[in-house]
Amino acid sequence: MESRSRGLAYALAAYLLWGAFPLYFKALHGVPAPEILAHRVLWSVVLLAGIVLLGGRSGQLRDALRPGRRGVLAVTAVLIAANWLIYIWAVNAGRVLEASLGYFVNPLVNVLLGMAFLRERLSRVQALAVALAGAGVAVLVVRLGTVPWLPLSLALSFGLYGLLRKRAGIDPIGGLLAETALLAPVALAYLVLRGTGGEGAFGHGAWRTALLVAAGPVTTVPLVWFAIGVRSLRLSTMGLVQYITPTIQFLMAVALFREPFTRTHAIAFGCIWVSLAAYTWDALARVRRVEAAASGAARAA
Repeated sequence: MESRSRGLAYALAAYLLWGAFPLYFKALHGVPAPEILAHRVLWSVVLLAGIVLLGGRSGQLRDALRPGRRGVLAVTAVLIAANWLIYIWAVNAGRVLEASLGYFVNPLVNVLLGMAFLRERLSRVQALAVALAGAGVAVLVVRLGTVPWLPLSLALSFGLYGLLRKRAGIDPIGGLLAETALLAPVALAYLVLRGTGGEGAFGHGAWRTALLVAAGPVTTVPLVWFAIGVRSLRLSTMGLVQYITPTIQFLMAVALFREPFTRTHAIAFGCIWVSLAAYTWDALARVRRVEAAASGAARAA
């Protein structure tokens, strides 16, 4: 019980910190999104390398870099970089509401990806949930006259990233170090070009420089907390707490950043929230059935 409580504390801390990301990126307003991304990559490499080496995790890095996995890592590196870049741009463009929608939709995108690539079958409730989410997106398309590319690109890039990582069985921390290390040369070259052109933000103001260096711990600390939490928590618990992050960001967008929340948004979000409630109810029921079956088998043995 103590281990589970500790795991829940770490998982909650991770999702709360992820939820506060808009505040961090808003503080860097004026710095181009690619430059913030480059610092996020480089400082993450530094911090993750320390965690891996000092924590005796070098074997996990070697495992992630096995010849058969390097191609997968190259693709996942591009996907996570694209996800980070779009999200940073969205925050600084005043589109946190759309970004939060992307992470609300993400679990349902995962269901579709599982069906398409892992041959998983949808239950009736899951099919209903996906249909409701599709209706929510359709409302935005029809009423606003445009495809909501931002939330869909966030959901798809992160969904594909998770799918490839799941199929490859790569350690989260060792894998992220390998991915950021692959991205580091490009990030460094970009920052050098901006620095030599006198356009780089690093070194121009102590506060801004400190925030850019903080991109490392901002990226890696919640990941480490999440990795600790997920080891001791049930999948059903993680399935519930994952909604903390987009909920915080949704509330920030509407209450703090005063982004427009129209009737169209209310209908679309309403459809998606109902679909998530149905999806979560179905997932919890499945977990309970599996646990009951396992408990019955243990008693019979």
